[in-house]
Amino acid sequence: MWKFILPLLFSFILYLPSYSCFADNDAATLLKKMDELFRSNSSISLMKMQIITPNWQRTLAMKSWTIGMDDTFIRVLSPRKDRGVATLKKDKEMWNFFPKINKVIKVPPSMMMGSWMGSDFTNDDLVREVSLVEEYQVSKSIEGDNYRLILVPKEETVTVWGKIEFIVNQKTLLPLEQSYYNEKGAKVRTMVFSNIKDFSGKKMPAVMTMIPLNKTGHKTIIEYVEAEFDVDLGDNVFTLRNLQTRF
Repeated sequence: MWKFILPLLFSFILYLPSYSCFADNDAATLLKKMDELFRSNSSISLMKMQIITPNWQRTLAMKSWTIGMDDTFIRVLSPRKDRGVATLKKDKEMWNFFPKINKVIKVPPSMMMGSWMGSDFTNDDLVREVSLVEEYQVSKSIEGDNYRLILVPKEETVTVWGKIEFIVNQKTLLPLEQSYYNEKGAKVRTMVFSNIKDFSGKKMPAVMTMIPLNKTGHKTIIEYVEAEFDVDLGDNVFTLRNLQTRF
């Protein structure tokens, strides 16, 4: 009897690694979708950012242009005191322009996790310096109607996060929640995705709410008001000259 069972067991064991590889590839494909959800090959977006604290609130209107995962340009449209503040990211380099002092400041890598315009979003959140699918190992599990993606940084990845988790709806393949953990395994902030809308034939959450768990009463809400994808962008958008353009 064993002469028949052992070959079957051996074949089953050989099959397991290929199944695991398939599962990892499937998880990476889904993560790539999360990576590119708000960007595509190119994009132009009008957004509203509301910063809420226990003591004050303020709202910014801004416009962004992106090409793939490499280039990002963001300009603040209002309020008047912040109008013209702009951020440019090309490949791995990033600059901010402040019209009040007429100065361009290069953002060093050490400041990528710093707050953008006093919000709960970091510089890295806004310009997506790194591709999650390239910088993290990802695994996937099923929980009810959702997938849970667990991202662990690769050995060579430089990051403050010990782990990132996505909750993704199985039916829509759109994210519901993204949680960030420090190196000690404690959850430190959560981003909630809501209000699914159709932009240029692409369905995506129009609202992202970032909640820092170490600051009671703080949150920042980004709402996509308009968005176009896979549009032709001029060569002069992602330039230092355009960064300093006053309007």
